[in-house]
Amino acid sequence: MTDGDADRLYPNRGAPANENGTGANDRAGVSRRGLLAGSATAGAALAAGCSSGSTDDADGPRATTTADGTGSGEGGEATVFVFNTDDATVSIVDPERDEVVDTQHLGLSASFPSNQYTPELTTDAADPLWLNVNRGVRALAAGSLSEVAHVDTGSGSNWQELTPDGESVVVSAREPAHVNYRIDADRDSETFGEITGEIDRTDEGGRGGNEGPGPCDVTIHPDGEFAFVPDLFGDTLTVLDLENFEIETQVDVPPVGDGANADGAGSASKPWMGTVAPSGDRLLVEHQTGTESVWDTSDPASPELLAQLTPDDGLGEGALTSEVGPDSRVGYVFTPGTDDVSVVDVEDREVDGRIDLGGAAFVGTWGPSHEKLYVPVQTNDEVAVIDHGSREIVERISVGSAPYGATAARVRPETDEAASLLAAMAAVGLNVGEADTTYCIGNCACGHQL
Repeated sequence: MTDGDADRLYPNRGAPANENGTGANDRAGVSRRGLLAGSATAGAALAAGCSSGSTDDADGPRATTTADGTGSGEGGEATVFVFNTDDATVSIVDPERDEVVDTQHLGLSASFPSNQYTPELTTDAADPLWLNVNRGVRALAAGSLSEVAHVDTGSGSNWQELTPDGESVVVSAREPAHVNYRIDADRDSETFGEITGEIDRTDEGGRGGNEGPGPCDVTIHPDGEFAFVPDLFGDTLTVLDLENFEIETQVDVPPVGDGANADGAGSASKPWMGTVAPSGDRLLVEHQTGTESVWDTSDPASPELLAQLTPDDGLGEGALTSEVGPDSRVGYVFTPGTDDVSVVDVEDREVDGRIDLGGAAFVGTWGPSHEKLYVPVQTNDEVAVIDHGSREIVERISVGSAPYGATAARVRPETDEAASLLAAMAAVGLNVGEADTTYCIGNCACGHQL
């Protein structure tokens, strides 16, 4: 691994850990209930009705938190959730108006929340949003944003996706764990939030001194039978059989360009992120080398490489993640090295232009209607809204500090004046405590240690 690779993968390496082991750069954050209970200032402000982004009764009935903590948020209201890593808040965006309707303090952040099938599946207040936080994954009820499940994976770098039926969430826990997990995601199940399958992959080994293949990201085929996992240190693409939860097949990914190892021996492809198209017959894979590869997944158990695109083909620099349009013909690749989104024609296997963001973005999410792509531009504290029909930015929405991850749902969280007040305090630079962090790649304001 070169110095540049290490800087991108571990932006906070070398920072001394604090007493809770999460690193010296942790951002503001605290339990909203804990701080409010002990803050006379917050109490006085709440009594005066001073809260940021809260709605009046005229806007509709306020939802209440139920005994199980799931809340009763407004079902049927399309919502985009944008996680601001610098102040541990979430900006709640109305995709009909493309504006922030509330900002709530969570005391945590997420960089790669589950967003492939979440927008269609999350329709009830009790339905969970699955996030990567600290050394594991967590589920927050969409209606209350209260934690309802927490799984320690043994790694600080995690990616997770819901299966298309919403029954399970599949997790890739990279180093030092090198494990894939299957977790029960059914809120009505007696084993909700428990691990139902585990594949320890350390015996596969990994490039250089890595003690495993580095399963990095996970994307799930729409038939729900298979998941694709790019292996950063194994230079492989692994297909998981989800029912039996075992490796179905593993494909060697050939290198392109100058993917030389740190010791100069041979070359490496370094696949690390991927997105399967809604049609199921194409897969986009991003590589740490800056390459984008296109795969045929018509037979999901046997993916075949079709093409590899690089900046020489017009691709932007630093390809990190991607989303695929509803027609499965257009891929949007987030290329923060050139502050843009690279548009890939999936069928013709070529770059079809780039969308200038004016800042660095690492991920994005489709709104519930799958017509607009919401892209947090971390360096600008805003979300760029890309219309799929025109492939143009149609709106820029100001959000919290250093937005990174995003997901969407068909349910709106309940109003929480306490959380809104804490978000307002954090926005003006007040230290409201420590936060649970998340793993970021590249320009990182998360402070997380592996």
